[in-house]
Amino acid sequence: MNTTSKQTTAMTMAGLNLIAQGLSIYDDDLKLAVCNHRFQEMFGLPDHLITPGARFDDTIRFIAQSGEYGPVDDLDDLVQQRVNQAMDFAPHYMERERGNGQFLSVEGAPLPNGGWVTVYTDITPTKQVELLLRARSEELSEQVLAHTEELSAANRKLAASNTSLEETKRQLTDIERHTRLTTEMMPAHIAHVDLEGYYTYTNRRLSAVFPGRPSNILGVHISEALGASSHARIEPHLQAAYTGKSPVFEFTEDHSSRRIRVALTPDPAGGIYVLSMDITEETQTRVALQQSRRREMAAQMISGLAHDFSNLLTIILGMQGRLQKIPLSPEANDLVQGTLSAARRGGRLLNRIADMTGHRTLRPQATDMHSLLHELKILASPSLPQAMGLSVLDNTPDGALLLDPGMLQDALLNLILNARDACSATGQITVSAHIVGETWLEISVTDTGPGFSTEALAKALNPFFTTKGSEGSGLGLPMVYDTVKLAGGDVSIGNTISGARVTLRLPYRKAPDARGGLVLLVEDSEDLRATFRDMLVDLGHSVIEATSVDEACALMADLEDISLVLSDIRLQGEATGLDLLTRLQGSGRPIILMTSLPPQDPLHRTALKSGPVLQKPFSTGQLSALLNSETAA
Repeated sequence: MNTTSKQTTAMTMAGLNLIAQGLSIYDDDLKLAVCNHRFQEMFGLPDHLITPGARFDDTIRFIAQSGEYGPVDDLDDLVQQRVNQAMDFAPHYMERERGNGQFLSVEGAPLPNGGWVTVYTDITPTKQVELLLRARSEELSEQVLAHTEELSAANRKLAASNTSLEETKRQLTDIERHTRLTTEMMPAHIAHVDLEGYYTYTNRRLSAVFPGRPSNILGVHISEALGASSHARIEPHLQAAYTGKSPVFEFTEDHSSRRIRVALTPDPAGGIYVLSMDITEETQTRVALQQSRRREMAAQMISGLAHDFSNLLTIILGMQGRLQKIPLSPEANDLVQGTLSAARRGGRLLNRIADMTGHRTLRPQATDMHSLLHELKILASPSLPQAMGLSVLDNTPDGALLLDPGMLQDALLNLILNARDACSATGQITVSAHIVGETWLEISVTDTGPGFSTEALAKALNPFFTTKGSEGSGLGLPMVYDTVKLAGGDVSIGNTISGARVTLRLPYRKAPDARGGLVLLVEDSEDLRATFRDMLVDLGHSVIEATSVDEACALMADLEDISLVLSDIRLQGEATGLDLLTRLQGSGRPIILMTSLPPQDPLHRTALKSGPVLQKPFSTGQLSALLNSETAA
């Protein structure tokens, strides 16, 4: 205990010893926590019974043996009764006559953290006045005297009850304040609506989940607070909750295009509790993981078939090569050439299947969308007929985004070439890019061709479906779909008034800009730490190091100049890089996680929800690409 704590304790005890009432506080194990001198004097207690830790039953036994309760037939039974009453921890007030003729009032109240406090007041003078009044008042009737005494005792009891109620009110107020503080810190909207749909409670976090909506909604109807579109999505589930069900559902909010999960719980007292959470990033990560698992399954199924098919093609090519050396009729030579052409086309198809189902790893890096779209036009234009126009409408904001520029550019080139084939020799192709609700990067490719047929709208994303006959492989759009899904996005196809439209939606993630700043490197392996330190220094950064989450948090608290954290997932001690990520939320400093764990590991999967994860081993170039776009270029 430090000096300040000792002074505070001494001052508190001095204050307790100055009051004229006896006071004792016992914990929930029936052991003395603290008492004042008046408590000892009032009952003549020895020192060992006023020492913290003294047992309540020992004190009762001592008091009973000293005659406090008068003659006692069964001492053990009396002690047990008092112990049972104490264990109930119920507020109480009573008055009793002591063995020495004095009168005591005993007022007890439970404490919020367990145990109880008892105050003993000597009310002998008050009782003596009542007895004197009874003895000398010949004019007052027996009934009036009894009523006066009862009223006096009732007033004392009422005063004690009021004190207990005030303390209870204070405790409830503290609990309510702590509860509200806790709910307001949660990354979710917690609310209660009554039977008519009006908010009776809110943690004022609605705007954090539904951007653009108000936060002060107490007394507002849920339809007005959420808006017509979102309320229409929720209304059927509200009605189900009013009938006693507890629905949990998800929907995409129209205004911001964010994915929302809502849980409704009926309130037995009336109304509904509402919990709403923004799960956009969780959904994006889930989509990416699902696509990865599908690709793994497809690769496992196709690899064996592709191996056998490749062997058959090799045999066919070999036999046709031998046939070419034999003098054959012109018709036979044409058949041989046709067979060779078909076999070679089968080989190219196998290569594309391998590209689609093989190990394709996203390499997100800080990417300038303006440069990417400008380069896209330069790359695509030479492949278009002279009479065909290509327009790029770039409405993306300035600043680097985290995405794989190579895979995205390949996907867009694929769509432009598909649009070229659909438009024939003339037409117009338009690529437009913009941000949707700070949630998605949306890129659309439209053309002035005939558009998708009804069959194509239903099957265009299926592998091997093509409208190009023998000229098409049916893997173009599926590969685009695979690329976007791997990034946690989505693809939609449709028709406009003038032609076809393919829209890509990718998660909108700003790239951290940490050029030249101080980087906190958190890695428990000394050898790896030295390697990563050299990489960061080569990229122009200053580096400070830590081996555990606690050490990293201490450095973050002391050094305000830290602009970026690069941390391994597995660290020294029980805490992981995920715990560090949680502790640093709201600090405004980006954190990049790295790991050698396989993608199937639960920790790796959880880390992906926060953004890209650097897979060890990685090069200086890969680290640079993730940190900033200038170094990557």
